[in-house]
Amino acid sequence: MSDGTRSATTTQQGLDAHQQARDVVKLFQCEHCSYPLREPMTLPCGNTLCRPCLPPLYKRENITYPVVEGRSEAFLCPFEPCGSEHSVGDCATDVTLNKIGDIVKTFISSCKSKTPELSLLLEEKLNWPRMVENTVEVMPRSRVLHGGRIASTFAMADMGELDFHSSVAYTPIERGVSDAIQAVDVNVLENLKAAIRPELECQVCYQVMLDPSTTSCGHTFCRRCLSRAMDHSNHCPMCRRVLPLAHTQETESSNGRVTDLIQNLFPDLLTVRKDLAAQEDMIDEETNLPLFPCTLAYPRMPTFLHIFEPRYRLMIRRVLENGTRKFGMLSYKSQREYQPGGPHWQEYGTVLFIDRVEILPDGRSLLETRGLYKFRVVETAVVDGYLTGRVQRVDDISIHEEEAIEAQETSVATPLEDDELGRIQRLPTQQLLAYGLDFIRQAQGRSARWLHQRVLAAYGQPPEDAATFPYWLASVLPIAETEKYTLLPATSVRERLKVTAEWIHQLEQARW
Repeated sequence: MSDGTRSATTTQQGLDAHQQARDVVKLFQCEHCSYPLREPMTLPCGNTLCRPCLPPLYKRENITYPVVEGRSEAFLCPFEPCGSEHSVGDCATDVTLNKIGDIVKTFISSCKSKTPELSLLLEEKLNWPRMVENTVEVMPRSRVLHGGRIASTFAMADMGELDFHSSVAYTPIERGVSDAIQAVDVNVLENLKAAIRPELECQVCYQVMLDPSTTSCGHTFCRRCLSRAMDHSNHCPMCRRVLPLAHTQETESSNGRVTDLIQNLFPDLLTVRKDLAAQEDMIDEETNLPLFPCTLAYPRMPTFLHIFEPRYRLMIRRVLENGTRKFGMLSYKSQREYQPGGPHWQEYGTVLFIDRVEILPDGRSLLETRGLYKFRVVETAVVDGYLTGRVQRVDDISIHEEEAIEAQETSVATPLEDDELGRIQRLPTQQLLAYGLDFIRQAQGRSARWLHQRVLAAYGQPPEDAATFPYWLASVLPIAETEKYTLLPATSVRERLKVTAEWIHQLEQARW
C-alpha cells in the first residue's frame, strides 16, 4: 500500500539521488503533518503516520475478545481509501521505521555541516488540485539552504515548510556548482542506504524483507517468515510479546512505508530476494504434502502416533530426511458420510510437526507431534503407497471480522421465549470461554474419568486462550469424532466456542 504519489518513476536501480531527491525525502515524511516521521505508527491497513497525528479515540462496545490492552479504544483511519475502524491495541510504534527515522535525521544533520559552501534555493511547488479539494489556503514557501538536494529538502521538511504532496524546484546560488551538488547527492544517498539497510533485514531469515508484515507490537518481518514463526508459537520473534490471533496475521496488509523504502532504495536486493522465494515455492510443503489418513488432530495440540505400516514408515523417514518434519493428518469419514467412489478421508485436516521420534529396532516408530495449522485437500495422488496432496491452508478470519461478529451477535436482545442454548450462544466471547472453563472445573470436582491425570499430563491444563480452548476440549472430551470434526472447517474463534458450548449443554442435559 503506497503512502503518497511518486513524482517520478523508480528505475530498476532505484531512485536517482539528484533528479529524484524530492522522492527520496518523501520516503521519510508523514503524509499528514509533512514532518519527518515522529514516533511512526503503522496501522493494520499498512499505512504509517506519526503518533501525534493519530485521530481522536472513542470507546468500542460489545467486544470482549481478545483480551488485549487498548482493544476497547478505536479511531477511524484517516487514510483514503481505508477509512475503517482501527483498534489502539493493534497499533504500536513501528520499531523499524522509528530506528530508520533516527538514523536519517542524524545522518542528514552531519551532511549539512560538511558542505556549507553549497547553497540552494528551494521553491515549493504546491499540489494545487489537492489544495483546492481540501480548501486549505497555503502559500508556497521558499528557502536558501546548505548541502545537496537531499540534505536541503529534508531540512526544509524538518522545519515544517514542505508539504508532503508538494514538489520542489532547485536553483544553485553559485554558478558552476551543479556537478558538485550532484556528486554530493550521490554520496549522501549511497551512505544513507548503507546506514539503513540493516534495519530493513528480516530478523528471522536475515535477508531484505519480502512483503513486510508488522505485528501489533511494532516489529516487522517477511510475511512468510512471520507466518512460519507463528505456526510454532504465538510470541513475537523479537520481543516475545504474546500476539493474540497471530494466525490471522496473514490477512493483514503489508507495511506500505517499509515496502516503499525497499522498492525505491534497494530494488536489486529485492529482485534477488524474490528469486529465492520463487525457489522456496517450488519445494513448498503445501504443494506436495504427505498425507496420513488416521485420526483427528488439531492446531496447537499434541498427537501421539505409532507408525508401523511400511508405507508410512517410508513417509516419516522422508519428511525427517528432507528437514520439513511436516505431514498432513486426516481423519476418516464415517460410514454414513462416505459416498461410493469418493475419498474415505475428510476434506479438512491439520499439518503436524514432528517434535520427537523414537525409532524402534524393528523399524516401527513412536512419534510425538504438534498441530501447526489447518488445511483443505485440493487434490491427491499416491506416491510409493502413501497419500500425498496439494492442500490449501485454512486460517481464521481477521481479528476485525471476529470483533464485528461478536458485536453484532451480543448487541441483539435475547427473545424471552429463546431456549437456554440460544441464550448461551449469544454470550460475549469471553463468557463463552468462561462457560467452558466452568464446565471443566466442575468435571474435575466430580473426578470425571476423561480428565484423568494421564490425560492432563499429555494435553496440559485447560488453556485460558479462547482460540486454543475448543481444540483442547475436543482432544479430551469423549464424544463422537463426527462432532469433533466440525471444529476443523470453522474459521472463527467465536464459532468454535459456540460449538463447544453446544457440546457442554448437551452433556449437562444428559447428565441431569
